[in-house]
Amino acid sequence: MELVRATEAAAIRAVPFIGRGDKLAADGAAVDAMRKFLGTVEFDGVVVIGEGEKDKAPMLFNGEHVGNGRGPSCDIAVDPIDGTSLTAAGRQNALSMIAVADRGSMLDASTVYYMNKIVAGAEGIGVIDIRKPIGENIRALAAAKGKPVEEITVAVLDRPRHAQLIDDIRAAGAGTRMLLDGDVAGGINAARYGTRIDMCAGIGGSPEGVVTACAIKALGGFIQTMLHPIDDDQRQRGLDAGLKFDHVYEADELVTSDNTYFVATGVTDGGLVAGVRRMGPVIRTESIVLRSRSGTIRRVIADHLAEKWLD
Repeated sequence: MELVRATEAAAIRAVPFIGRGDKLAADGAAVDAMRKFLGTVEFDGVVVIGEGEKDKAPMLFNGEHVGNGRGPSCDIAVDPIDGTSLTAAGRQNALSMIAVADRGSMLDASTVYYMNKIVAGAEGIGVIDIRKPIGENIRALAAAKGKPVEEITVAVLDRPRHAQLIDDIRAAGAGTRMLLDGDVAGGINAARYGTRIDMCAGIGGSPEGVVTACAIKALGGFIQTMLHPIDDDQRQRGLDAGLKFDHVYEADELVTSDNTYFVATGVTDGGLVAGVRRMGPVIRTESIVLRSRSGTIRRVIADHLAEKWLD
């Protein structure tokens, strides 16, 4: 619940900036709120996936210590707003999120900005392989799920780099769900039971891949990734950092701990959680909490007295 309070605070503080066209202002307000609330949490956290270096404050930066310094030692991945452009434009699926795991267990892929990913539910385990053509993976997943290929839906970030991937998905007979931003929610929905997304595929941010793995381990789902450097310099920096290329990173390499938490609160409405709503004297938030050790998914709907949030 302490982690939920931090994502709730970030989401609420971002609300005045929804649809205002200023993504930096929205992110700054969310960062300030999240940092304040994380400072009260009973743990010794180090941000291993954040927004960059300290001199770029107010972002929560890589290497920053959060929490009150007591309690368990943890790795922290934070994104006060996953989807700042979505927030600024007033579009759906913006989230505030935190992932937590035991200290030293999260892969630090910060030197390589992108990775290719494929995510599905438990049916994908031992069935899907990121090295195989997407059509082959779609047919294999459809057989494992006992449904026609025509009913398979693959979530993909709407980017020019995915033009061929999208064509291949449709050529296989499956449908696409185009994501404007935020492939973390797309990956989680691919792994959750009862959603309309069966698979999430394509190239997205490396930090988001590690965050998604924290959630997937709680859902019992499937994730594979491969680092995708954009040039030789980035590849060399990755090699210098001990990262492996032409290598498939499974969930247990992305996050070695079996004790992971993933917490997200909706900023705007989306398929994972509802966005923040003002309802008379209260502000309502919806959050999702995933924990790998217990294999639980909890939804937290909270009403906050609006007067407590007035500046």
